[in-house]
Amino acid sequence: MPRDAQGHDLTGATDEAVPYYDRAIRAFTLAYGDTIGELDSARQAAPNFTMAQLAKAWVLALANDAIMINPARALLHAANALPSNDREKTHAAALAHAVEGHRMSAVRILDRHLMRDPTDLLAHYAAMLLDAFQGRFHCVRDRSARALPRWSKSQPGYGALLAFYGFGLEEAGNYAQAEDTARAAAELEPHGYWPHHAVSHVMEMTGRPADGLDWMAAREPFWSAKENANRVHIWWHKALFNVELGQYGDALAIYDGPILETQRPLGISLTNASALLWRLEMLGCDAGQRWQDLAAVWQGHANGQLCVFADIHAAMTALRAGQTGEIEKLLAAMRNTAASGTEAAVTYRDIGLPVVEGLGAFHDGKYAAAVDLLLPARADLWRMGGSHAQRDIIDWTLSEAAIRSGQRDIALALAHERLGLRPDSAPNRRFLQAAEAIAASP
Repeated sequence: MPRDAQGHDLTGATDEAVPYYDRAIRAFTLAYGDTIGELDSARQAAPNFTMAQLAKAWVLALANDAIMINPARALLHAANALPSNDREKTHAAALAHAVEGHRMSAVRILDRHLMRDPTDLLAHYAAMLLDAFQGRFHCVRDRSARALPRWSKSQPGYGALLAFYGFGLEEAGNYAQAEDTARAAAELEPHGYWPHHAVSHVMEMTGRPADGLDWMAAREPFWSAKENANRVHIWWHKALFNVELGQYGDALAIYDGPILETQRPLGISLTNASALLWRLEMLGCDAGQRWQDLAAVWQGHANGQLCVFADIHAAMTALRAGQTGEIEKLLAAMRNTAASGTEAAVTYRDIGLPVVEGLGAFHDGKYAAAVDLLLPARADLWRMGGSHAQRDIIDWTLSEAAIRSGQRDIALALAHERLGLRPDSAPNRRFLQAAEAIAASP
């Protein structure tokens, strides 16, 4: 029976189809290359290739976008009608949960599978992204740590798995080890998105924006190529380094140029533009027509059911674009999800709703109400998914709301907290200066 690059049997595959499949998995896990095109070629070469059907279903389900879920379900249904081995049945079982937004249940299946089969690279990547949507990157660190000793360094995919480990280390706060690990992975996979991404995060979280820009410049030929499916997010990180250095015009130029040019019509991609524009507007940049243009691209990509992280960023955009009806529609869907029996219900109830309502209060100039809504949610923001750097937009808004509402104690506390982590940050120094300017209570 044909096998993949990591040695797994592939039911229904042919010798012609396997190279397409291996290239697809490599492209997917590196975020570099034409994943869908290669999988479609594999499916065309071998129509009964079970794992090719399941892999494409994973690609669509892990896009975390409302528009992609029904096609993912259809592919899973087609795969379930084909013969399958135990590994393929495991992937199908995990996917059945993932397409319903039951990410915790999907990861449980993949975790146990990976303890038995630590070289299943697609399962590692699916589990990592599912954990990312739940803010559980420490699980990525631990899962990779227990698998890497059972891989050969010469085995295809080793560099990708090492990069996953590096990113898990970074999000868990193991910054020095994360940087060493990710730099090693970048040597093995120079075009890989994840090693470059992990180093960028280390420099963001440790307050090294100048080093970050140097890292970006040195490796730009690798990360900016059109084959890099997630290059928009690397541009976002570059813009954040400019923001930290007080170079707000440079960050806005990145928004107007590379970010708009490279974003994909997927919620998880569009969040980059929303988060950067929200920050820059609070720093005094004139967004003008940009919000309306961005809101038009967001249409249909957030539904209040699938992804709290995307819904929050869609809400930012709709608020600034003046789309009152869209906000009411999104909030109604989020309330329905919060009241449902789905796995996502608790996160929507405890994080999604208060954060979107808090952003709405901020937008309406009700800054004290924004503080009241956002302050209790901040301790559990990790549950909305994304990285520390991405979730910081909520703390940023909370800090600004405390300043604008004249709540000196809260504003000072948040400003000192931010400066304790990144003392050279221009926005953080701005927060402290504004907080100190608030008149003290008699």
